[in-house]
Amino acid sequence: MKIFNAQALQSLDRATCETQGIDSIQLMERAAEAISYEIISRFLPSQRIVVIAGPGNNGGDALAVARMLMEQGYKRVEVFLFNVSGKLSHDCDEERKKLIVIEGVDFTEVRREFTPPYLDSNDVVVDGLFGSGLRMPLKGGFKSVAQRINESGAYVISIDVPSGLFGEWNSGSVRRDMVHANLTLAMQLPRLAFFFEENAEVVGEWKLLDIDLDRDKMRELPSDFMLLEPRNIRPLLRPRNPFSAKRDYGSALLMAGSMGMMGAAILAARGAIKSGAGLVTVHSASCGMPVVQTAVPEAMFEPDRREHFITDMTPHHTHQAIAVGPGIGTRDETVSALEALVKTANAPLVLDADALNCIAKRPAILSMLPAATIITPHAGEFDRIFGENQSSEQRLTRAIEAAKRYNIIIVLKGHFTAIARPTGRVFFNSTGNAGMATAGSGDVLTGVIAAFLAQGYKPEHASLLGVFFHGMAGDMAAREKGELGMVASDIAERVGMAVKDVMDGNVG
Repeated sequence: MKIFNAQALQSLDRATCETQGIDSIQLMERAAEAISYEIISRFLPSQRIVVIAGPGNNGGDALAVARMLMEQGYKRVEVFLFNVSGKLSHDCDEERKKLIVIEGVDFTEVRREFTPPYLDSNDVVVDGLFGSGLRMPLKGGFKSVAQRINESGAYVISIDVPSGLFGEWNSGSVRRDMVHANLTLAMQLPRLAFFFEENAEVVGEWKLLDIDLDRDKMRELPSDFMLLEPRNIRPLLRPRNPFSAKRDYGSALLMAGSMGMMGAAILAARGAIKSGAGLVTVHSASCGMPVVQTAVPEAMFEPDRREHFITDMTPHHTHQAIAVGPGIGTRDETVSALEALVKTANAPLVLDADALNCIAKRPAILSMLPAATIITPHAGEFDRIFGENQSSEQRLTRAIEAAKRYNIIIVLKGHFTAIARPTGRVFFNSTGNAGMATAGSGDVLTGVIAAFLAQGYKPEHASLLGVFFHGMAGDMAAREKGELGMVASDIAERVGMAVKDVMDGNVG
């Protein structure tokens, strides 16, 4: 699913009207019907609903919603239209005309001073003040209206985006001056701002409403941002040949574990084995041999010459993928071994966890990474390498720049894990849950990505497949175990079934 900016969304609206032979008012009515249905499904007709409309098309949506709710028997609908400039958009003015002729309508058109409505926590506010086309922060009276809504404790439903929030980038914006929604209803497609942690308190729950926008135009319009869905993942998968053997699915070498951290090696190995790698070898401190071979008998073990940590990362056999990092520590010998590996590696690399912390200790390694190396940092690891960031938006911007500069793929882990490619494209993951915030979850992901690389998938595809199925397996585990009860090994156990469900068309 593409994520468009405000200009592209306007183009999509125009194309929909032209292709379907409708005008913009009819499209607005369609959107208002979808919003009204959502409100009706959640609240009884006795509910007091206060509609706050602005002078643009977002306000037109809100006025149409107010009318439709009244037509459906909602008697306690109060409408405030802010027209302080004395100029409404054409569609907003048309919806205003339709609304004011309704008998008994409680309608106030605000031109200058007005008496603000009393609001409390029992009320519902429909926020249609400004949508994603907003070009400057709220100020003056509009800022006061937003603050009053927030202070009321009312349940807030924002149309398109919460008023005051820009649809894409909000660096430097003051979020206390924005409307804070409990529910944001966006038409057809998400907005980029929804994927940043610092906007969560403003956006609240968000839901997409299908208003049948032109799908040919959606495919035609370019976008650097995508939300991964099963329909994006399914075409990438290759069915297995019944006459194949284990070596047809590649060999993955995992450099993982050290004294006291062998669990990380075990989880990465399980992730790789459960994701279809034909052969998995764990290279680790020699003390880990009995632990790994007992816990993961399907994996081979290659002992390092040192007992407690890794000092040599030289591959001794041919492998189709090499993953480095889970639990290896950051001793100087280990850092040097990593540097030697990246200089000579002839297989695709995945670097995670302590491999990234080793790079943070010796930043010159970053410039040595082979093209299309996949790194999988969480926010802290990313900041240790690339510098401190004040927001997830700033961190993503820096990840895009770093992916281009170093010609690598950055899997920036989080609620909506973002995969940034060297081309500048970014894919947000739609799977996963808060239960995955548990020790070892990232180690499993490292193994999963390595397994797809070993099977011959290109790094740009292996990163998408690994992240998506890791999250989907986490969702399966959460349904069975609960978010509090699931552990990392539960995720590894379910990756294969997640792949099967997508290949069989059981999801999406």
